[in-house]
Amino acid sequence: MKKRILITGGAGFIGSHLTERLLKEGHEVLCLDNFFTGSKDNILHLLDHKYLEIIRHDVIEPILLEVDEIYNLACPASPVHYQYNPVKTVKTNVMGMINMLGLAKRTKAKIFQASTSEVYGDPEQHPQQESYWGHVNPIGIRSCYDEGKRIAETLCMDYHRQHGLRVKIVRIFNTYGPRMAINDGRVVSNFIVQALQNKPITVYGEGQQTRSFCYVDDLVEGFIRLMDNTPDDYPGPVNIGNPGEFTILELAEKVIALTGSSSKIERLPLPPDDPTQRRPDITIAKEKLGWEPTIMLEAGLKKTIAYFDAQLKKQG
Repeated sequence: MKKRILITGGAGFIGSHLTERLLKEGHEVLCLDNFFTGSKDNILHLLDHKYLEIIRHDVIEPILLEVDEIYNLACPASPVHYQYNPVKTVKTNVMGMINMLGLAKRTKAKIFQASTSEVYGDPEQHPQQESYWGHVNPIGIRSCYDEGKRIAETLCMDYHRQHGLRVKIVRIFNTYGPRMAINDGRVVSNFIVQALQNKPITVYGEGQQTRSFCYVDDLVEGFIRLMDNTPDDYPGPVNIGNPGEFTILELAEKVIALTGSSSKIERLPLPPDDPTQRRPDITIAKEKLGWEPTIMLEAGLKKTIAYFDAQLKKQG
C-alpha cells in the first residue's frame, strides 16, 4: 500500500538512503532537512522523482503536514557537528521530537525515532542489551547528544503510554557507507580519507577501544522492518548494528590494506568520555524482526572507499 512518509533529516547520510529505498518501494516521500549536515548532493539523483517532495525546514519549529508515517532522523550525529552548537543539538533532539510527536498525534501517524547506541554511554555491560540503562555523563561534552537522545526516547514512550501513539525506537550502532560527509569526523570516513591521501591515520589512545560497524543498507532494512512490524506493533527500543567487533587499530590496518595506502598510524590523546567498548546484542532484532546484517566489513569498506575516492577526485 502506498504511504505518504515524512523523513526528517532526509538529505543526510542515512536519511538519503532511506529516502531512496522508500521511493523505490513506491511510497510518496517528504524529505525534510535544514541542510546543516544534510546535503543536496545526497539526493541529487532523486530530484526528478515524481513522488519526492523536498522541504527546507528545521524541526525545532513546528510544521503542519498530512502524513501516514514519520521517520525522525533529524540531528547531527558526529561529535564534530553535534558539539559545534551543543544547545542547538539539545533543541533538535528535544523540541524536534516534541514537534514530530505532536504531528504524529494529530495525523494518527506511526512515528520512528532514530536513537543511538550513545544512550548506553561508556557501557559497563558488554555487549549492550536494550534492557541496559546506560552509563552516561550528564554534564560532559557529548551529553548534548547522549542525553538529548535519551530524553527523545522518554518522550516517545510517554506519548505511547499517554496517547496510545504508535512509536518505533531504533538504537543505531556505528554505521558507515557512501554519502558520509568527508569532514564528519567519524572514524570510518576519517580513516578512508586519510588513507586515500596517504596522510597519517589518526588513532586515539592505543587504538584498543572497540566498535561494531554496520553497513548503511543493512541499517535501513532494519528500520523498515521495525516500522512495518505489525503482529505485536513492537515499539522498541531495538538495537540495530553489526555485532562483529573490531578494535580501532584493526580498522585502521584494514583500511590501509584495502586502499593500498602508504599512510602510517599516528597516535593522539583519547578524547573525554570516549566509550571503550561498543557492540550490540541483536537478539531482539533477530527474534522480533528476523533481521541481522548481511554485509560484512570488508565488502562494505570496499564500496565506501570507492565512493570517497570518487568524491576526492571530484574535488581535484
